[in-house]
Amino acid sequence: MANHLKRRTLIGLMTAAGMSAAVPLTLRSQPADHGSDIDIRRARFPLIEGITTTGLVSTLPDAPPPVIRMRRNTPYLARVTNRLDDYTAMHWHGLRLDNAMDGVPYLTQFPIAQNESFEYELFSPDAGTFWYHPHCMTMDQMALGLTGILVVEEDEDPGFDAEVPLNLRDFRLDGNGEWIDLWTARGAARGGTFGTIMTTNWRTEPQYEAPSGGLIRLRVAATDTTRIYRLFLPDAEAKIIALDGHPLPALIDMPRTEEEALVLGPGQRADIALLMPQAEGQIATLFTDMPGNARVLARLVATGASENRSLDNLLPLPANPVPEPELAGARREEFVFGWPPEGDIPNNGLCGSLPYTFWSINRTPWAGDAAEAVGPLATFRKNESVIMRLRNESPNDHPIHLHGLVFRPLASNKRTLPPYWTDTVLLQREETIDIVFVADNPGDWAFHCHVIEHQKTGLAGFIRVIEI
Repeated sequence: MANHLKRRTLIGLMTAAGMSAAVPLTLRSQPADHGSDIDIRRARFPLIEGITTTGLVSTLPDAPPPVIRMRRNTPYLARVTNRLDDYTAMHWHGLRLDNAMDGVPYLTQFPIAQNESFEYELFSPDAGTFWYHPHCMTMDQMALGLTGILVVEEDEDPGFDAEVPLNLRDFRLDGNGEWIDLWTARGAARGGTFGTIMTTNWRTEPQYEAPSGGLIRLRVAATDTTRIYRLFLPDAEAKIIALDGHPLPALIDMPRTEEEALVLGPGQRADIALLMPQAEGQIATLFTDMPGNARVLARLVATGASENRSLDNLLPLPANPVPEPELAGARREEFVFGWPPEGDIPNNGLCGSLPYTFWSINRTPWAGDAAEAVGPLATFRKNESVIMRLRNESPNDHPIHLHGLVFRPLASNKRTLPPYWTDTVLLQREETIDIVFVADNPGDWAFHCHVIEHQKTGLAGFIRVIEI
């Protein structure tokens, strides 16, 4: 990353450097940058205390990928240079951007070879929390560390006293800090291969300082290739103000128990307004529920005299300009996620497709990037209102992600879903969810499961939006 980083975007980097004390936050917003040089390279870092792990992939040689900040409705130039001996391409997860900038190899661009660069001209009409990751050699490069938070700032400062970006992800290491298999065939055919070390900003149970009695914005991004998080905050008051980059029309109480946990699948995000404890030294702890016990994701330590802020004065964030679909005349399509047909169905192996076929959409597995004679799953006219039925016939969960567009969940056969805009919905085992959107962004848009082993073994495709 070039020297455009603002001090407050270094929260995760300072923690990752192995500081044992809590990290103080820089208060209030600072202006976003208008561009960055992003070098993808091998990195080294002490993921396990006292042991430096080599072979990581990052945009810095000795730190996790930094938080990128840009402004809504303001062009941002990200020049990505590949220093790896593998191909890559960068996807900007959740942004409603021009199709040519979406970063999907062979669908929107050729992959970036070693020592080559690609200039991504980013532009977002939406403010919120998004993230970036590779879409070529996806499983390897993401599992080795290449996932970062992308913030698009609101036009006006929403008035938080500080913010903390929290990038949640696993690594697969043995006790000596050495890599073990990044994926397994057994995991790919089931729920995915879980990591052995859970981290937040590349650290285990990091601790941050925040002003006592202050309002803190947590930007939480689940960037792991597999893990589903179940978040709760037992010892502090908090409100969920946005999900998957889009403000909620009404604030939701942040769960305080594991029974009510906020569920985030791979690719999903949550913005949480946290009221810090009033007394210095008190701690607010973010947990995720796990089989058998809860795990600490991050701690925030109250410091200084109380700011005496209140959640009662917190207003919903300004809505993003998402077009409202017309339900009455909407076109309807169904997509079935499950096992592929019987028999050996190979893929071409390009851009990191795994050497198995376990999954499919509408009984057809993805043949691999750059495969010939592969057309869209469906073609829509620009500005057409669409209702898509997502039907999961498998016993595993699938976070289904649609590029370039956002949709609203309408109904589920298993639960009540909040009516918010999103780009990723967690489809539970044997669940059917109806979603609705306006196909307002022309192009070929990838549509896939964000358990990357599922994506790379068949559960992927694309839809096409054409100009009328």
